[in-house]
Amino acid sequence: MRLVKTSSVEANTKLGKAIYNENGRILINKGVALEGRMLKRLIDLGITYIYIEDKQTDDIFLKEPISDPLKREAMTTIAATFKKIHSEPLESKSFIMEKSVKEYQAIIKHIMSELNNNPELMSILSDVCVHDTYIFTHSLNVTLYSLAVGMELKLPTSKLETIGLGALMHDIGKVSVPKEILMKPGRLTDDEYEIIKKHSSEGFELLRNTHTVPLLVSHCAFQHHERLDGSGYPRGLRGDEIHEYAKIVAVADVFDAVTSHRVYRDAMLPHEGLEMLYAGSDRHFQAKIVKAFQHSVAIYPVGITVSLNDGRKGVVVKQNKSLNDRPVVRILEEEGYPVAPYEINLAEKLSVVVTDCDTTYKRR
Repeated sequence: MRLVKTSSVEANTKLGKAIYNENGRILINKGVALEGRMLKRLIDLGITYIYIEDKQTDDIFLKEPISDPLKREAMTTIAATFKKIHSEPLESKSFIMEKSVKEYQAIIKHIMSELNNNPELMSILSDVCVHDTYIFTHSLNVTLYSLAVGMELKLPTSKLETIGLGALMHDIGKVSVPKEILMKPGRLTDDEYEIIKKHSSEGFELLRNTHTVPLLVSHCAFQHHERLDGSGYPRGLRGDEIHEYAKIVAVADVFDAVTSHRVYRDAMLPHEGLEMLYAGSDRHFQAKIVKAFQHSVAIYPVGITVSLNDGRKGVVVKQNKSLNDRPVVRILEEEGYPVAPYEINLAEKLSVVVTDCDTTYKRR
């Protein structure tokens, strides 16, 4: 499989990894030849990157961070809760949350179990993220990233469960934001941005009034847009005024936001998203959390085409967990000319580094 930008794919290229919607239903199955209308539909749905079949990389497979059944269960639960809360009157919202918390807690435990048994780095770049379901996929992705960071920081199970629950519900306040503002394709007006910013406080109020939700979970919703230098919202907190759990969720939230397609911009690649986090390290985000995040996430996902500083070009086939910026690469070109494929491990070739990623694709 090869990871490519959807807009660069030629008609009749075969899909290498099935695409699902938020209900776990297959939109397009693996092996289907993508016709022109299908490709346009994927682009319109906001799917920036897809895996395709490719003869030179047909033995490369992506190891998912969690199983498809668990992912579908989590997405279905998140979607159902958000939709119920959105449709019910204010006095019923806490009751709905009360009923949902046990389901959420069970999901967090299942996710932690699967992550503990998965030695691979986190890579969820190519997951479907259609316009109408962004908030649900985002909530799950932020949970996966937050738990991976917490595990990297060696936090105890009890803290991980709280962080996971906080991450899963960090955007619950967005149920009160009008859809036309959430999905606006252009720049928000000042008034619209002020409405968006209220989701932190509204999520906090909903969660803190739910008796089965720990207060620290509520603070993940309340503080995930706060920044170390006081430039965040809703309270402009600084440094240690922000809880550690919220600092973790903040990093995960920003990374998933910039590496996911939105109606107003395309997705960044993981290494670009990580560069953004490092640019804000110790100003917006705690440095140790950014570093733990880097150690948890595949900077160059399996299947992506990379250029090396010695003129070679190839496809990432495997990660090195301790050195995630130095993957195993299958070389396909040297100085612009095709060569018989062979692999090099950048963890063993320290003078060779990745200089660029190429997600365009042309069949040979």
